[in-house]
Amino acid sequence: MGTGTSPRTPPAPGPLLGYVVGVTADRRRDELTALLRRRGARVVEAPTMRIVPLDDDVALRRATERCLTGPLDYVVATTGVGWRGWMSAAEGWGHGAGLAGACRGAEVLSRGPKATGAVRASGLAEAYSPGSEACDELLAWLLARDLAGRRIAVQEHGAPLPGFADTLRERGAEVIEVPVYRWTQPEDPGAARRLVEQTVRHEVHALTFTSAPAIDFFLACAREAGLSAQVLDALRGPVLPVCVGSVCARPLEDAGVPTVQPERGRLGALVRTLTQILPTRDRRTLRNGPRPLVLQGNALIAGDEALWLPPLPAAILRTLAERPGWVLSRGELLRRVWDAGQTDEHAVEAAVGRLRSALGAHASLIRTVPKRGYRLAVEG
Repeated sequence: MGTGTSPRTPPAPGPLLGYVVGVTADRRRDELTALLRRRGARVVEAPTMRIVPLDDDVALRRATERCLTGPLDYVVATTGVGWRGWMSAAEGWGHGAGLAGACRGAEVLSRGPKATGAVRASGLAEAYSPGSEACDELLAWLLARDLAGRRIAVQEHGAPLPGFADTLRERGAEVIEVPVYRWTQPEDPGAARRLVEQTVRHEVHALTFTSAPAIDFFLACAREAGLSAQVLDALRGPVLPVCVGSVCARPLEDAGVPTVQPERGRLGALVRTLTQILPTRDRRTLRNGPRPLVLQGNALIAGDEALWLPPLPAAILRTLAERPGWVLSRGELLRRVWDAGQTDEHAVEAAVGRLRSALGAHASLIRTVPKRGYRLAVEG
C-alpha cells in the first residue's frame, strides 16, 4: 500500500517527500495519484466507491426515455460532468436530438458554473443559476412557481438529492429523477477498510476527496468497522482532509471536521493546496553540527539522502523532535504515540530499537537516558 520502508533513496523532486496520502477517488484516480507521486508523496489508493458505466446503466436509459414521452417544463442540471455524461449517453442510444429538443422547450436550471458551462456547451441556455451553488436555492426557485401538473427532470450525480424530488412531488409536479454516474460499493471494499484503519493509526498524513459520495462511503465503511469516532478524531487532528470544493466537503463539515479546499475546484489546485499546507504541519529542521536534518512526515532528509521510516518509529521520532534535547519517559511516549489500549512500556523499548535500526548511520540521534527515558540528540 505504499507505507512500508525502503532503503535510502534520493529525494523525489517535490515537497511531499515523506508524506503518505490516501486517494479515495475512482474517477481520475490515476491522474491524481500521478500528481501526488511527482511531488514525492507515497500514495495509498483506496477507492471508496465506483461508478456504474453509463452504457450499462438501465436506470439512466429508462429515465431518459421517460423524458421524451411528453414536454418537459423544467430541467435541473446539478453537475457539469453529469450533464455531459447524460447528453453523451443519450446520443449513443439514438436519443440525442430528442433530448436536446425536450430540454430546449423547458426552462433549464443549473447549479453553479460547471453545470452552467456544460449546459451552454450543449447548445442550451440556463434560466437560473444560484451563486451559492446550493441545491436548496434551486429548490426555492422552483417552489416559488405553480408546479401542479408540471414535468421536471432532475439530473442527479452519483446519489439522489435528499428530499428534493419529494418536495416537488408534494407540490403536484411529476418528477423524473435522472441518475447519471450512479455510485456503488467499490470493487475492492477491503482497500477502503484498510484505509480506514490506517487513518485511525495515523499512518496516512492526508486524505484527498473529490466528491461528497466518496466521503459518505468512507464514513460508512468506518461505521461498519466500528471506527467512526476514531476516524473523525483523526481527521480533526493529525490526518489532513483535503476536499476539491465546498460541495464535496459538506459531509465532513456536517460531522464537525474542518477541511482544506483549493480556491478552484480542480485536481491540480487540490494538489497545490495540499503541497502548500501539509509541510507546514510537522516539517522540522534539526541541527546536528554543521549538517541540518529535515524531518518531514515519515522521512529524515540529510542533504541528498532521504531515509523513509516505518510509521510507528517515525511517530516516535516526530514526538521526540517536538522538543529536541528534552527527555521523554517511556510512559509519556506510550501515551502520546500509542492508542489507549497499549499499556506495556516494553513496547516503547522495542519500537525505539526498530527506530535505531531504521536510522542506520543516524542511530546515535536517539539517546537513552538511564532510568528516565529517551531524548533526541540534536539542537532545535
